[in-house]
Amino acid sequence: MEASIAVLAGGQSRRMGQDKALLDFCGEPLLARVLRRVRHLTDDLFVVASDRPAYAQFGVPIVPDRLPGSGPLGGIYSALLAARHQYCLVLSCDLPFVSPDLLAALLAIPRDYDVLVPTRAERTGQGGMLTYETLHAIYSKRCLRAIERQLAAGNLKIVSFFAEVRVVPVPESHLRTIDPELLSFANTNTPEAYRAALERAKGTEQCLESPVEGSA
Repeated sequence: MEASIAVLAGGQSRRMGQDKALLDFCGEPLLARVLRRVRHLTDDLFVVASDRPAYAQFGVPIVPDRLPGSGPLGGIYSALLAARHQYCLVLSCDLPFVSPDLLAALLAIPRDYDVLVPTRAERTGQGGMLTYETLHAIYSKRCLRAIERQLAAGNLKIVSFFAEVRVVPVPESHLRTIDPELLSFANTNTPEAYRAALERAKGTEQCLESPVEGSA
């Protein structure tokens, strides 16, 4: 089933202290690595970012963030407006172990939803007893109006619009059948997380993949 894929990048990266999309990971920029791992899953792959001329090297369209300063929710909104297909898989740019097999499995799930979101049994600031992996999720263009309302009200949490649409959670038990360690969700948004991910990748197939030509 066809779907667009958008990678959100170009954020302020406050905790990292530098543009995490351009960090070297096993010989290629982190954003290039994410794009390479998902490229074969779609005919509509693009990056959502503003004022990042360095991203032109990655060979995919760069879509401006329509609402700079609105955080990831504004990025999702911009992605849905730009997507050629009705559904758009939205990813963050700091997922060095993002699993193509897991993404393919999510994309194959029947589309009787507005949001398809992986969940983990871990309490976070989102509320409740589950973590919603909102930057590893599939959104329908039907979400646009609900997102607009939340943005207009100044509610920037991604889950703020979920009550207005049909959300289908993917349980952790199912995710682990494809990605037993849930590495696909491991991000590198702090220096400590970045160093830990590099250490984990060294000497494994995760660091022996072929980098994107010209990206190193």
